[in-house]
Amino acid sequence: MEKQGRRAELIQAAYRQLAEHGFEGLRTRDVADAVGVNVATLHYYFPTKEALIRGVVGQALARFQSTLPAEGSAAAQLRGHFRGLRKLSRTDPELFAVMGELALRAARDRGIAAIVRKTDDIWHSTLSGILRSAQKEGIAAGADPDDAAGLIVATLKGTFMLPAESRNPHRLDQALDQLERWLGLSARKSTRPG
Repeated sequence: MEKQGRRAELIQAAYRQLAEHGFEGLRTRDVADAVGVNVATLHYYFPTKEALIRGVVGQALARFQSTLPAEGSAAAQLRGHFRGLRKLSRTDPELFAVMGELALRAARDRGIAAIVRKTDDIWHSTLSGILRSAQKEGIAAGADPDDAAGLIVATLKGTFMLPAESRNPHRLDQALDQLERWLGLSARKSTRPG
């Protein structure tokens, strides 16, 4: 198997382990076993556990950032971001578990804190720029773009922090529905169950 393919397999196995067991339960031996290699092979690709974790962080953030459309009107970009998050909450619930683990670990790990902070800054800046453009389209007219971006980031990060047992895609739907109404993006009915 080519090097990038094996690397991707190891990252995916670590991603699943992290989502299921958290940082404290992430064992390189288990990751290697899941891929069918020995620990020495894992260390060839990732010399340290921290390097493996950085790979997982990169994958999680790339999946999350894929929900931010690069084109279209500002309103379409915001709707696309929210639609992408709704979809991910159903198709990749592990992502929300991993993002929650990253947020929790950031409080105790400077390296992860720096990555999370940088990602949050990019996310906030991107949303703020989209919201500035949205105001020219008559969307979010009464909101300060920086404050609104901060509220969106905080609201969505709050959904990551829920324990896996109580994480519910409908709660994310509720939060996104409210954000859409507040921003003037939609009058769509709530997606809450019955």
